[in-house]
Amino acid sequence: MNSTPIIDWDDAYANAAHIPGGSDYPRKWRVQAANFRDEMLQVSRLRPDIGYGPNERDRYDLFLPVGPSRGLVAFVHGGFWMQFDKSFWSHLARGPLEHGFSVVIPSYELCPHARISEIMRQISRVIAAAVNEAYGPIYLAGHSAGGHLVTQMVASPSPLALTLRTRIRKVISISGLHDLRPLLKTAMNVTLCLDASEAFAQSPALHEPLPDIDLTCWVGAAERPEFIRQSALLANIWTGLGARVGLVEEPAKHHFNVIEGLCAPDHPMTRTLLAL
Repeated sequence: MNSTPIIDWDDAYANAAHIPGGSDYPRKWRVQAANFRDEMLQVSRLRPDIGYGPNERDRYDLFLPVGPSRGLVAFVHGGFWMQFDKSFWSHLARGPLEHGFSVVIPSYELCPHARISEIMRQISRVIAAAVNEAYGPIYLAGHSAGGHLVTQMVASPSPLALTLRTRIRKVISISGLHDLRPLLKTAMNVTLCLDASEAFAQSPALHEPLPDIDLTCWVGAAERPEFIRQSALLANIWTGLGARVGLVEEPAKHHFNVIEGLCAPDHPMTRTLLAL
């Protein structure tokens, strides 16, 4: 089947312009997240602003379940490595929390103050620090650029220590970016500062998965075609390299509401992440 070549790469990765009310979503996320943090603080189930490095943004929030933790879930936010922080996403911890898992949501340094390769190493430090707060298996989820970052944790060579790699039970890349080379053709690369070498090194689709990895690429069926292609690309390549990979195109979901599944304990996204 022939496909039409992409000419406008900026439009290919533009989300808000193609989503009704797209510009309103960040405000909605911030309100939902703040309300959830208040709820958790009132019952002493949130430990906010735990440091994992020397920089101002090297902080994570740790949400605690009722009773002993069954393991640790890390959610890494998106924003093309250029936007947002942990304060927009707290409400996404609800689903895993209600199944008894601790949830860590970090901030990280943004481009252009850090390169994508440096951000990737930051996420490895978050995981290394947060595992001291919750024993047991590790589950990773990330959205958009966050999907890229969690997938890089299980691509070879991984920045994680072997003791941490062997504890990872599941990874979900939600609308993730898995081949960064097309971003070299976008205007945002003025901020990302990618060159060809880093784009290759930071593209999990161009590297082998770690052994025994269980990954799901989850994308909204109503998303921009490039995000659907990026998810299918990784699923296709890593399946051929022996990884256990699932691909889900969730009906009627776009780039900004596809993450809402994590808010609900019985949503298929939450159950897939936790291998329930």
